[in-house]
Amino acid sequence: MSELKRVRVRYAPSPTGFVHIGNLRTALYNYLFARHNGGDFILRIEDTDRTRYFPEAVENIINTLKWAGIDYDEGPVKGGLHAPYYQSERLKIYKEHTDFLIKEEKAYYCFCTAERLNMLRREQKNQKLPQTKYDKYCLNLPAREVSKKLNDGIPYVIRLNVEPEKSIRFNDYIRGEVEFSGNTIDDQILIKSDRYPTYHLANVVDDYLMGITHVIRGEEWLPSTPKHVLLYEAFGWKKPIFAHLPLLLNPDRTKLSKRQGDVTVEDYIKKGYLKEALINFIALLGWTAGDDRELYDLNELIDVFTLERVNKSGAIFDIEKLNWLNAEHLRKKSDSELIKSLRNELNKSKYSKLQLSDEYLKKVTDSMKERVSFIKEFYEKGFYFFEEPVTYEETAVRKGWKGKQSEEILKKFKEKINQLENPSRQDYETVLNDTAAELNTGKGNIIHPLRLALTGVSGGPGIIDIMFIIGKEQTIRRIDSITEKLR
Repeated sequence: MSELKRVRVRYAPSPTGFVHIGNLRTALYNYLFARHNGGDFILRIEDTDRTRYFPEAVENIINTLKWAGIDYDEGPVKGGLHAPYYQSERLKIYKEHTDFLIKEEKAYYCFCTAERLNMLRREQKNQKLPQTKYDKYCLNLPAREVSKKLNDGIPYVIRLNVEPEKSIRFNDYIRGEVEFSGNTIDDQILIKSDRYPTYHLANVVDDYLMGITHVIRGEEWLPSTPKHVLLYEAFGWKKPIFAHLPLLLNPDRTKLSKRQGDVTVEDYIKKGYLKEALINFIALLGWTAGDDRELYDLNELIDVFTLERVNKSGAIFDIEKLNWLNAEHLRKKSDSELIKSLRNELNKSKYSKLQLSDEYLKKVTDSMKERVSFIKEFYEKGFYFFEEPVTYEETAVRKGWKGKQSEEILKKFKEKINQLENPSRQDYETVLNDTAAELNTGKGNIIHPLRLALTGVSGGPGIIDIMFIIGKEQTIRRIDSITEKLR
């Protein structure tokens, strides 16, 4: 990058709905590349397709980037030297540039009706041509006829005049030398009949005027790149460096789609995935630092990210790996972060009215964080820290309840607990050992029915920790409850 004064990249989404996970990866890679190279990251809203425009989507895009910690330098709300950053507000700019192309005879007005274009496509399909293309009919209209049609208000589009025999070559940072034949490129529309530009024109004009040095985007845009190269050449502009990212694939190697799972960032936020885990995960979808390391935070990714390490082949979206990363990032959080996150989740749950101290929540998170992958699992798997069990797991009953024998054991255990004042964790352990010794039985014969009484399930943290967390009164109350229900 030494020959460039400053790296400038952009994320240019269309506001048509929630942010796709692949689009978040595109934004992330652009952001990491900019920050790694001390450059600028621009957010631009490509809203020229008015048939698919969804106003609320712009807010969602901005909020999603904010949630992920991806901070843009120029764009909506923030502004910048190259404002406006909504393409719908830059129509005058696109008109000026298409006027230039028409004057230079590199573009032309096309007045063909939808009926003629449909007929042309049918004819070409009947001829079994490899692809359907516009036949340049309007390219050779006399200037006087073009002028009259314009004055009469005849609907038109503006097309680029593509030389059919021209070979289009460009170097892709990830894929190397790429070549397309001009015979495969249609006379693309630059300005639609509604006077809005197509993606291709607006994309090229804005990238050039905004000083974009690297265009980093998904592989699905690779077939569009020769159209963009032709436009750069038509304007006489220097091309940016192109880098096309690998596709995201389902485990069966089909393209990631809704049919096989969640595809929007919103889906994963709602399911409780941590932003640190999701960012870490999508960073590894097509990139590696060249070693076996897999756990990164955002700043660490900035330090090591390079385009040279981006793969060409598609990246498998492995949900199990995402779950593992979520658990690892959860365990990396500080006590205060965990408590805050858990409290936020509790406030959205049926436990929202519970008045719980930070000290209590810290005991819960300390006992459970090696057993959970999501914040909400602290109360889903450890529900017994927030309410008494009302039912008892059938397998746990078979394993831990031996009728009268269990009743007698818990009765003796309860008598000893009752004698304690403000018991410590060690006190509970001492009572357990003393009860086992007095009854001449193994500790397991106490632990199993006790765990069933306190939690209703067979697994979880150590029974001493559970008693210490829920306290003496709840321990006694739950012992009494199970003997009544299972008697």
